[in-house]
Amino acid sequence: MKWRRTQSEHVRDLRGRSGAFGPRGLAVGGAGLGGILVFLLTVLLGGGGGGGGGLGDILDQLPGAVPQAPSGQGGPQDAAGAPPPTEESEFVEFLAEDVQAVWADTFATSGDRYDYATVTLFSDQVQTGCGTATSAVGPFYCPPDSGVYIDLAFYDELRARFGAPGDFAQAYVIAHEFGHHVQNLLGISDRVHQEQQSAGTQEEANEWSVKLELQADCFAGVWARSVYARGDLEPGDIDEGLTAAAAVGDDRIQEQAGMEVDPESWTHGSAEQRQEWFDTGYQSGRPEDCDTFA
Repeated sequence: MKWRRTQSEHVRDLRGRSGAFGPRGLAVGGAGLGGILVFLLTVLLGGGGGGGGGLGDILDQLPGAVPQAPSGQGGPQDAAGAPPPTEESEFVEFLAEDVQAVWADTFATSGDRYDYATVTLFSDQVQTGCGTATSAVGPFYCPPDSGVYIDLAFYDELRARFGAPGDFAQAYVIAHEFGHHVQNLLGISDRVHQEQQSAGTQEEANEWSVKLELQADCFAGVWARSVYARGDLEPGDIDEGLTAAAAVGDDRIQEQAGMEVDPESWTHGSAEQRQEWFDTGYQSGRPEDCDTFA
């Protein structure tokens, strides 16, 4: 993908630092890999030692949920002394502007205003408007502070362990998280949360989560179409995005963990579903075609 170094006021680099606690909330939209692995390991190893390992501890590790911290003032804050930028961090900075500029234009076409989200780069652990999260959760979006959070080490895992290399694989992950921000702005996330609260079973609640995640995949595809339209796609880019979408499918991750594939436990969708909806957004370029709830 063709890209340029961009100075973004919507990126905070807290690698090696920590932020202030924010209000408690529920984070959504981890790409799927990190959170599911943590959950599976918790189950396989029987929970933690000491007083941990109970049901509440396991639920805190589910994809789409971040362990919560006590309430406090404010959200994540900038810290001085951040490490020098890397090509990956500069790419994320470019994406923070590029993906959101596409959505800002889309909102403006409908007479609406797009409020920019902030991307926070961190290492190991970060304190957010949804509580404290570790790198094991994977990239995620926190609605209370409109923040996308990512430890760049996730890309190493995606590339080395799950066979999804390339800059467009990285772009897919970030574009997916911004898809959740769009859902938050449109009120879709709140409606899904209400449906989950009234669901009769965990399986029904999971189905709502899958629909939400697949729509974020489709929104990522809508952005990818804009990259194609301006001539910045390079050979193999879309294949990289599709490979990444498949790599974080629930079935692929369960297989990687040596577990039986269990569709009723899915919260993000299968590899095939994630590819299908990313491609739907890419082929169409129209957000209205991303109705995974129909």
